[in-house]
Amino acid sequence: MSTQHAFFSSPATTISTGFRDSAFVGNRDLPVHRWVPWIAGFSAHFVDDCLSKYLPANGKTDRWVLDPFTGVGTTLIQAYTRGFNVVGFEINPYAALAAKTKLQADHLDPSALRAHVFGFEKFMRRQCVPTNGQPRSKPPSGFSGRTQLFSPAVERKVLFALDYINAVEAPAIRDLFRLALGSVMVSFSNYSYEPSLTRRSAVDREPVLDADVGAVLSLKLKLIGSDVEWLRQELAKLEHRPRGKVYSESFFSALERLEENSVDLVVTSPPYLNNYHYPRNTRPQLHWLGFASGRGYPGAREDSSFGKFWQTVRDKDPVRLTFSLPSLQQSIDEIRGRNTEKGPYGGPGWANYVATYFNDTHRFCTVLSKLLKPHAAAVIVLGNSIIQGVEVRTDCLFGTIAELCGLTFEDTILLRKKRTGTSIIQSSVRVDKAAHKTVLYESAIVLRGRPERT
Repeated sequence: MSTQHAFFSSPATTISTGFRDSAFVGNRDLPVHRWVPWIAGFSAHFVDDCLSKYLPANGKTDRWVLDPFTGVGTTLIQAYTRGFNVVGFEINPYAALAAKTKLQADHLDPSALRAHVFGFEKFMRRQCVPTNGQPRSKPPSGFSGRTQLFSPAVERKVLFALDYINAVEAPAIRDLFRLALGSVMVSFSNYSYEPSLTRRSAVDREPVLDADVGAVLSLKLKLIGSDVEWLRQELAKLEHRPRGKVYSESFFSALERLEENSVDLVVTSPPYLNNYHYPRNTRPQLHWLGFASGRGYPGAREDSSFGKFWQTVRDKDPVRLTFSLPSLQQSIDEIRGRNTEKGPYGGPGWANYVATYFNDTHRFCTVLSKLLKPHAAAVIVLGNSIIQGVEVRTDCLFGTIAELCGLTFEDTILLRKKRTGTSIIQSSVRVDKAAHKTVLYESAIVLRGRPERT
């Protein structure tokens, strides 16, 4: 039983640009990357192309690759296995766990991991028989929904699995078990990814009344174990062991962590201007792995997210740009004037969201301009958006804002034509009626660090 496909991006038209497809779907068969499917990720092959183009071999060994929105660590792992030092920032604690665990995996003893998996299998076979009482672990408080996440028989087995995991003394192995559980738990739940988290009943699927939780988790752990051995072999080929660090915090704190003019390359993809609610998509993992409790998503720190979410800013007083960009202000004013009778659910609320997003873009570019070495590249994958019937070309605006912050906007590379936006354009909540279709696309903008001062 698997949900590996569930997080992956939908098919799209790939553009011939010299870069391979940026969609995460290409990672599902790659060692280490396949541990956690992730809708917001991009492909390891795309990262490889960026490394080859913007950080070619020059004999220097102490070079740093940064991902300000690390996710589950695609950029970091690809750069790390090629011998580059890596650093990342990620506010979602489940994603940060994935990235940290991957970077630490080469220090694991594969035989110790195999022993723990064997011990786990014995434990689950012994404990999960109906006559063996109840587990010590309890369901997380405050986790609720229209449908119970796990059926009673499944929940009992998940709690027994947590009993074993919580008793593992070695932190690195315990984290691997936690990550493995997080990656498979939706597969035996009453929810699925379509691609967002939704009830199985809402997409005409039968509930999961029972499942062999131990076998599903054991299979995942064995896959991870084989990848750990592969990773150790790959890193043994390098002349030196690179360094890696993931900060489970916002990139806006980066100047407190990193030296100015210290980064050789950035490859990243910030949250798009589409109000995709990443904390909601990882709510089962956040609660069941102990990162959150109570209602909502406090553990995911949604108020600290880049661009925030419409839900967090729609009711505020009108949000104004913190910098001057008349063309953007004109678009925001146009959005604010749409569907005003709906209050925060119409143009006024969505205009606040757009203004907040680009204020954070300005903050991001300000920090980035201080961290990049002179002429160093930053490759940033973005998609355009349609808000209240108004197209917002995020890539162009991102590049213009970057130049306001002292960076050089070098190029825009069209990567994928995703789909026409008819359904989004005609939505009664998010948009006004549109007279024509708008192509939603994905592109990469290339920025350069400011030149050395003379």
